[in-house]
Amino acid sequence: MKKILLFLIFSISLYGQKTETIDLKENIKDKRGLIQSLTFIDNRPNKEIGQLAFKGNSVDVKFNNENVKEYIENWFSHDNKEGGNTDIFLMLEDLKVYNEQDEGKNYAYGKARIKISSFIKRNDKYYFISRYNNVVVSDPKRTANMPKYLANIIAQVITEFIKSSYILPVSVHYIPENEFYNYNSYLIKKSVVYNASELKDGVYKDFKSFSLQEPTFGYYTEKNRKNEVVGVKYREEQISLGKIFAYVENGKAYRLTPVGFLEMSRDTKGFFIEASRTDLFAQTQTGGMFVGAIAGGVVGALIGAAIDSGKNKGAMAGIGFRSTILSNVYIDPLTGFYVFER
Repeated sequence: MKKILLFLIFSISLYGQKTETIDLKENIKDKRGLIQSLTFIDNRPNKEIGQLAFKGNSVDVKFNNENVKEYIENWFSHDNKEGGNTDIFLMLEDLKVYNEQDEGKNYAYGKARIKISSFIKRNDKYYFISRYNNVVVSDPKRTANMPKYLANIIAQVITEFIKSSYILPVSVHYIPENEFYNYNSYLIKKSVVYNASELKDGVYKDFKSFSLQEPTFGYYTEKNRKNEVVGVKYREEQISLGKIFAYVENGKAYRLTPVGFLEMSRDTKGFFIEASRTDLFAQTQTGGMFVGAIAGGVVGALIGAAIDSGKNKGAMAGIGFRSTILSNVYIDPLTGFYVFER
């Protein structure tokens, strides 16, 4: 009898435990033929991706090959038989799936937290290319298979991030080999804005000029009778707001977004605005469909993070559920992209 009971318990646990795999199978060929190699570094403190509760089951999310370094490097080699002389380093810093119930909601969302960065290496010095650092949300009421959806999202983010890293500009500041794993802190020390006690008043065309604290000469804000900024001018010429990153007035910074200029507050983690995905996502979406995978003319431009400033006035090409939850949305100190933490 005892053996039968143990067998039943074991059978139920097997029934309730399922696995969803992250399959890396899209083509990642470097069409310009400049990349010689891709080295993958798994810098996650915990290699377990996690489980998702879905329809009475616990679904374990894993890579198709749990030797992730071998999996990704072989994937690159398969699609890039002949390469140039540039070596890319891909660092996976965080990857987790989990359920989280937001305040005021009756059920938990499925979420995937992804942080991945890329670099090139020249003469024992690393140069930062870019970073994807975001939480993707899936509403199980709008997604037929939430674990599968998030596994596919993770695969597509990694795919598009690698392809973007082939063509995006490289930071001018190098990272010594002994500082490589501490690259974020090292590069922030080089940033003028993150080390300034006061911000310079003026209009900033892009994140780079804001980071360097070099406002655009001759640009000024135009206000209405309510003292609200409604435009930017150079002399008498109206400047498209889509070409503006932010402005600073009386030492306070204001980031351009689709819902207007929002004040950028600051804490120990950096600058942030209070906003929702509904406020910042470039287009309406339902059920977690991809939106804006091509942003600003750059193929696969960091889906979910890239700023489509040419058309959407500070909107982001977002992926995942278009949540209305307000939260602190950080400005990535190295890229200027939005970083959702919830």
